[in-house]
Amino acid sequence: MTYLPFINIRPATEADIRFIIDSQLSMALETEQLRLEPHLVEKGVKAVFNDSGRGFYLLAEAGGFRAGCLMVTPEWSDWRNAWVWWLQSVYVLPVNRKSGIFGMMYDYVKNMVMQRADVSGVRLYVDRTNLRAQQAYTRVGMNGEHYSTFEWMKES
Repeated sequence: MTYLPFINIRPATEADIRFIIDSQLSMALETEQLRLEPHLVEKGVKAVFNDSGRGFYLLAEAGGFRAGCLMVTPEWSDWRNAWVWWLQSVYVLPVNRKSGIFGMMYDYVKNMVMQRADVSGVRLYVDRTNLRAQQAYTRVGMNGEHYSTFEWMKES
């Protein structure tokens, strides 16, 4: 693992919107060979900034440059009477991978969870063919043994 000098994790701001959009477009193409509609992604990202109930973004910087991002979205758990935070839209620029950036973003989220009595944990989903991401999630202590995710999406 190559570590980069000075990695900073922080809440994303509106100044980071273009980076987040570009990251999502790249991630979809890299991981699922999907070409997303840029205008829809832009609206979706801006919707999070306009309504904090939808979630929030974190940004990783390496040496003062944007290096990665993720989105946290809340899900209410009636079993736990607490929120579960889902990590979504996780992306680290290829040049910054295997440098500990995802682990630092994950630790940042875990520390936030530990400070809040109303949040019980963290989950994420990953495309079953994205083995590299699954290995990264395992390295930080997550496991994929408990749930499988199923979905239905209406036609656009």
